[in-house]
Amino acid sequence: MYGPNTIATRRMVKRAVIQGGLEAVSLLSRTGIMPGARGMGAIFTLHHVRPAHHKDFNPAAHLTITPEFLDESITRLKDDGHIPVALHDLPEFLAQPEQPGPAMVFTLDDGYRDNNEHARPVFEKHGVPYTIFISGGFVDRTHSIWWETAEQLIGMVDEFSFDYGKGEITLPTRTLIEKYAVFDQLHKALACAEQSAIVSRLDAKARQAGICPTGIVDREVMDENELREMAAKPLAHLGAHTIGHLNLAHLEPDQMRSEIVLSAERIARITGEAPLTMAYPYGDRCAAGPREYQAVRELDFKLAVTTNPGVLHRENLQDLFALHRISLNGYYQKSRYVGALASGIPFAFT
Repeated sequence: MYGPNTIATRRMVKRAVIQGGLEAVSLLSRTGIMPGARGMGAIFTLHHVRPAHHKDFNPAAHLTITPEFLDESITRLKDDGHIPVALHDLPEFLAQPEQPGPAMVFTLDDGYRDNNEHARPVFEKHGVPYTIFISGGFVDRTHSIWWETAEQLIGMVDEFSFDYGKGEITLPTRTLIEKYAVFDQLHKALACAEQSAIVSRLDAKARQAGICPTGIVDREVMDENELREMAAKPLAHLGAHTIGHLNLAHLEPDQMRSEIVLSAERIARITGEAPLTMAYPYGDRCAAGPREYQAVRELDFKLAVTTNPGVLHRENLQDLFALHRISLNGYYQKSRYVGALASGIPFAFT
């Protein structure tokens, strides 16, 4: 295991490289180079949308953007010729012989309360439809959000004793660098594995420290009544995001399928209609693959999204259950970066 200083250095270097790349692509995209790279538009991923608030220990800062940045991003995309399209309307949009412009499709994962308070007014201002992906266990306060629990727990202790899966180890968490290193170790243990046991141990550790994991969910995530009111808004739509927000690729087939089916049923009880769209939790290649894509395809969904980065192409009509998305990342909140990503140039050679 790498030491805290090494991990911190890698974090800083990675962010600097990404930012430098975005600046370079932003300049390239303004020259009109590679106009075909942007394809037929892009689906964007958001999580929290809320006013800026400084926290010394903020390991999930990439999951939060401000309403001002969302507003600037939509304005930039409109200026670049993008048109708003609802996620469930994408197949029809992609099938059109000619499009009036590349699509901009907005999705928000996990159903945070700030989506209603801060994101909805921005979408309504611009007339942009959006889909919120809901985990039933968050709605019913039966499942925790591990990264929120970990942030609160690691932030308050001077050492962290935990079994990541190979026996308990104790790591110091006195400094910010040490805290980030421990969070990264936990994230690594959860990233490509069956998560239930690790999350259960984390929740138990949090409760011992006086933290209620589901209380965090209750504070952060919309409940059934709020979601029902949200879904009644003309531009809002709800999509499935499983029950427990687990890594589907590491579940047994029956449990994997159950997570999807029960999620759809839970949303139907909120809106009165079965959801048309699905987002795989975590959504990268370690969390969803051909087995998961096929499971969703066999159910009554219209399409499903991953978090694998990329733009839209007509070829996506042949595989609507593995659509790529572009994350609006809290570390890179400049509208020119959104334009750079939407240009498709960063994904043209991947």
